[in-house]
Amino acid sequence: MNLRTNPQAEQVRKSPLHLSVTLLLVSALPALASKPDSVPDWVRAAAQQNLPQYPPNTNAVVLLEDTTYTVAPDGSATEHFRSVVKILRPQGRDEGIIGVPFDKDTKILSMHVWSIGPDGHEYAVKDNEMVEIGYPNQGSLFEDLRIKAANAPARDPGGVVAYEYEQRTHPYLTEKTWFFQSQLPRLNQSFTLELPPGFTHGTVWAHSKETAVIDLEHQRWRWQIKDTPPIDLDQVELRPSEFSLEGRMTVHYAGPTLPAPTEGTWQSIGEWYQTLAKDRLVATPEIAAKAKELAGDKTDFYDKTEAIAEFVQKQVRYFVIEMGIGGYQPHYAADIFRNRYGDCKDKATLLVSMLSTIGVHGALVMVDDRRGVIDPDAPSIVGDHMIAAIEIPKDYTSPKLRSVVTSKSGRRYLIFDPTWDKTAFGQLENNLQGGYGVLMEGHESQIIRFPVLPPDLNTVRRTAVFQLHPDGSLKGTVIEKRFGDLSEHRRELYISGDAKEQTKYLDHLLGQDFTNFTVADFKVQNAEALNKDLTTSYSLTADRFGKSMGPLLMVRPRVLGSDQLYADRKERNNIPINLNETMQEQDDYTIELPPGYVVDEIPNPIKLDLGFASYESSSIVKDHTLHYTRTYTVREVTLPADKYPDVLQLSGVIAADEQSKAVLKKQ
Repeated sequence: MNLRTNPQAEQVRKSPLHLSVTLLLVSALPALASKPDSVPDWVRAAAQQNLPQYPPNTNAVVLLEDTTYTVAPDGSATEHFRSVVKILRPQGRDEGIIGVPFDKDTKILSMHVWSIGPDGHEYAVKDNEMVEIGYPNQGSLFEDLRIKAANAPARDPGGVVAYEYEQRTHPYLTEKTWFFQSQLPRLNQSFTLELPPGFTHGTVWAHSKETAVIDLEHQRWRWQIKDTPPIDLDQVELRPSEFSLEGRMTVHYAGPTLPAPTEGTWQSIGEWYQTLAKDRLVATPEIAAKAKELAGDKTDFYDKTEAIAEFVQKQVRYFVIEMGIGGYQPHYAADIFRNRYGDCKDKATLLVSMLSTIGVHGALVMVDDRRGVIDPDAPSIVGDHMIAAIEIPKDYTSPKLRSVVTSKSGRRYLIFDPTWDKTAFGQLENNLQGGYGVLMEGHESQIIRFPVLPPDLNTVRRTAVFQLHPDGSLKGTVIEKRFGDLSEHRRELYISGDAKEQTKYLDHLLGQDFTNFTVADFKVQNAEALNKDLTTSYSLTADRFGKSMGPLLMVRPRVLGSDQLYADRKERNNIPINLNETMQEQDDYTIELPPGYVVDEIPNPIKLDLGFASYESSSIVKDHTLHYTRTYTVREVTLPADKYPDVLQLSGVIAADEQSKAVLKKQ
């Protein structure tokens, strides 16, 4: 689907649910009759271009994309946009479904859609043949963002689809981001800026080299780019977010009528946002009373802030209500507290407000939940999430404070996301680690880099004792302890899932290692205690675990649980490697041998340390038992592409070890 992007609409553009609903509704529109001379000359000219040789799996190509952004003296702006796309494969037909997001502040002034079929017939979509679609309510979202959409006729391989629109933009923004790279190759693109007299501008570029500007005079400037390669990660393993690689330019503008422009610095962005959020942070007596109740007689900084943070994290439901500026501005803390619901910026706002009443300073932090999207060298409001920074008292230390950053002034902050309800207070979810955020502290606003937490804060530790019988059956008890993000999915399952869902999930996991098995005495501890190990235990019986081969019995020392790292041997093409999270997994299994059997052969020990990760395992025989241990540690979250051979080596070593066999021989 061809959906125009702005910061507020980005989440909609990436939403599989919204995309599928839009495709279903719009694709049902009928094809239209051919209308002579209905296609503008600029569309025909673009369609007649000779194409370069593209890979055979290229679905479509953008022939032309032009944006003209015109700012009025009062700061309001209008965007005029044109696009022409040629469909190359059947899989590219969705590019002929056009969608333009809008809300009450971004009215679409005009919109036209045309197409040229593979046979040369020309088509135009009438105004009454376009539809407006709202975001489907999912129980946690209500906003006025809508899409005006159309189904271009003859959207078949060899066909061309074009559209043009003019739209007002949000009046409270003083920047515009030009997204000039996507999954499709692009032949010709331009961005034109038109400013009133007395206005100035500047640009920042992310994930791309800067392109020289053409001065058109009379406060008009143009940037042109040709032959932009696609960012296509569909078949790439361990891939980062596409949006973290796509090139973009943000233009900031300022003028005598603009009170708080974003002037291309992180400080100015923080000062601009302060005008939106400052009065929303004010605490009421009710908020102060609740904060005092939660803090109680606690005197330790960690203890009293944890109590308030967990209240916002667990007792304030995530629910989005956004209309116009509400996509950027939080609701009042008083309303959030009274209603007990809000979105990410609302929850962060309430947390900062409550902490202020007990003498703890906090600030909002703008982030993007896709690591790498925010570029520290390209200040802009591009981002999709808001969290909190809690100032730590000078000289205070605690081993429980893990996600700590230090600002330029030397002030230390604990970074915490009250929306992420399965991350323990003091820690930070893995997708934000190693990324950047904007600390919103007025004139002290700045870009900050989040820490990459050590592996021992994100762990899986499995221990088990088994008895192996002469017929190959295996019986024993298993204990698994999880902490950190590696426990998140299971905590959610054991808190919210029913018994049937929990049994199905465990059966699925064990079914990867055993063909016939039964489980009994399944127990769960600490599912809701995020700062304690999530502990599960159960009894396991597995038939035919050992494979008989005459007098020999073949068994797998790595009884259960996989650490497999999925990688392939395709070229990376300079694409960074996303290892997702730091972590450590440990297995410790003891297998009591069946009577009359001795160990004839065991796998060789493994010890591999690549810096960013390590893996070691060993199998030893002692007192008629086979004892297997292994430790897999990941220390970094992102690697350069040239480290991929090492990743392949690690993947191969783990896969081989997990399938290695010990040979038992009957005496």
